Amino acid sequence: MAERKIVSQGYKSHVAEVQRRWEGALAAEGYAAALIHAGSKQASFLDDYEYPFRCNPQLLWWLPLTRQHDSALLVRPGRQPKLFYYQPDDYWYLPPQDPADWWAGEFEIEQVRDADAWHQAIGADTAYIGDAPGLRAAVAADKLNPQRLVNRVHIERTRKTPYEIACMAEAARLGAIGHRAAEQAFQEGLSEYAIHQRYCMAIQLVDAELPYGNIIALNEHGSVLHYQAHEQDAPQNIRSFLIDAGATVHAYASDITRTYAAGAGQFAELIAAMEAMQKQLCEAVVAGLDYRDLHLHTHHQIAGILRDSGIINGSAEGAVESGLSAVFYPHGLGHFLGLQTHDVAGLIAAADGTLIPRPEGHPYLRLTRTLEAGNVLTIEPGLYFIEPLLRQWREHNDAAVINWDTVEQLAPYGGIRIEDNMVVTDGVPRNLTREAFASL
Repeated sequence: MAERKIVSQGYKSHVAEVQRRWEGALAAEGYAAALIHAGSKQASFLDDYEYPFRCNPQLLWWLPLTRQHDSALLVRPGRQPKLFYYQPDDYWYLPPQDPADWWAGEFEIEQVRDADAWHQAIGADTAYIGDAPGLRAAVAADKLNPQRLVNRVHIERTRKTPYEIACMAEAARLGAIGHRAAEQAFQEGLSEYAIHQRYCMAIQLVDAELPYGNIIALNEHGSVLHYQAHEQDAPQNIRSFLIDAGATVHAYASDITRTYAAGAGQFAELIAAMEAMQKQLCEAVVAGLDYRDLHLHTHHQIAGILRDSGIINGSAEGAVESGLSAVFYPHGLGHFLGLQTHDVAGLIAAADGTLIPRPEGHPYLRLTRTLEAGNVLTIEPGLYFIEPLLRQWREHNDAAVINWDTVEQLAPYGGIRIEDNMVVTDGVPRNLTREAFASL
């Protein structure tokens, strides 16, 4: 079982830096203050079942209130942030504990029983951030989530503080522990559902605490990019295993993918080739790199692997130009990572929301920016045998460029994805994922 750790080193400096960045954004957009609402619980339609609560990430940037719905933070330039800490008198559900010592000292805290206590902070020059129904009912629409202010804050969030990176390093450590447990369960021949349970037990997180739903894919299920089922019966013949699963620490995420073959053969050789290529891509993550260039370079690399493995005929360059490489690698190389698995501002250039265009023919790339020190992102190339994409190519394009006998042999293995979490620095990039696995 993984030991759950509190990451607090650098937190005081982190809050000071977030305050400085918010002050700059507020001044640039002409606001005197901002009220950031945690969000409210949401009940399912015609029922009293409540969905698992997910706090507003703009509030989580300040402090780890992962369970405290209806709390709110008032940000005022030159003053200590004021937290309306909601602690209802409740006997149906366990109310939040008192504020934790390691973060409470950075805020002026008012512990409140009324979910609308933050109304006292309403002001004419205040911006309001969140999606709670109480916000929409109480404030003017033009003051709610003003887009230019939100864009400025999102861009600021792309540059992580040392505290944030420490949280993500610890999330990577937990993720690595879970991955090791899942790999062992795969070797034991367990079902997808049982592997998932083994993962959660190893890191002591329930599903609602994971950054995203675990992808636990055996055999051909590995060709479904966001495979969502957890089959409770193990296949009679287990050939391969793709796991895309992470962890959270103070709401900061890790996002890790590994692929395994049950035995030797061409699929295992493909995994080895993809692993070697992925490591080279990770080493290329440097400040000043246009991420789009690395994504396009990845297509050429994967096309080379497809050619060398006898899966396609012709040149790697021709496979990229014709779009054939995208049949086997249809998603983007990666994305920003942080408080959200697909973290913010991957496509925008400035506060006005101007988009940095994706390369033509690559509609699913989530990150088009030039990298800066402090960015944290994923590198996750993939190679898959996806029946609809292969069928569409066969029906509408030059079918002879694909060796269909080889594809037929490999399709039951699903696909390959290998994903690491990278920190961009002013020098050598830091691989949080490889560090985490090495620490075990």
